[in-house]
Amino acid sequence: MNITPVILTFNEESNIEATLTSLRWASRVVVLDSGSTDQTEQIARSFENVDWLVRTFDTHRAQWQHAIHGTSITTVYVLALDADMRPGVGFQDELSVFLERKEFAGASIAFDYRTLGRGLMGSIYPAQVRLFRHDRVSIDQHGHTQVVEVNGPVCTFRSRLIHEDRKPMSRWLSNQMKYASLEAIRIKRAPKRNLKDCLRMAGISPAIWGVYAYARAGGPFRPSASRAYAYERIIFESILARLLTEEVEGAAPVQSGRTP
Repeated sequence: MNITPVILTFNEESNIEATLTSLRWASRVVVLDSGSTDQTEQIARSFENVDWLVRTFDTHRAQWQHAIHGTSITTVYVLALDADMRPGVGFQDELSVFLERKEFAGASIAFDYRTLGRGLMGSIYPAQVRLFRHDRVSIDQHGHTQVVEVNGPVCTFRSRLIHEDRKPMSRWLSNQMKYASLEAIRIKRAPKRNLKDCLRMAGISPAIWGVYAYARAGGPFRPSASRAYAYERIIFESILARLLTEEVEGAAPVQSGRTP
């Protein structure tokens, strides 16, 4: 296949094996690490198609730019994945058709979100452009994550990527603090705020997004998983609301931290 999967990692021993197992069909998989201290490297290097590279993390934008444009990728297309993402049912077949047709510069792909080992009926996680031509992509950063912009037509896949983060709760909480810090900086600096950010500034987003996440996940039809997913959204929005309150009241500026 004329495509190179690219994955960013930092202490992803809980996730990386499942992701790389799902990519055995690729002749080369670029794994760009940020200095992992767990078993991520050993697990990744056990896969023959993995090209293990290391770069000190500074920003998501810079890390993705290097992963895509600074790792000697020779294929036309790139599949950009986080370490907790992997192709779902039917993805490889649809990818083969996509590559044969050569009509699109990229593809937007939705996610099957899983928590506690169970698939949710839905989530608030939006579809993202994760597949694109290597020579027609640029990366920006809004808040805590990267934004992919493709020069050319973009289609929408019917198949999905599975999003399942198996890291322990302590690591998840640490990451949410970093992500919320970057989101707080973005919101405070924004010349104009959308409705979502206005609700965050008002301090009512935890309740709104908690209820919405619970309903989207399946509510009583996926009771434990839906509750867990709703708690995750409430925790993140609550941390963000607290950070925004500190800034509004004149506390010290939020620091961005390290967020691989």
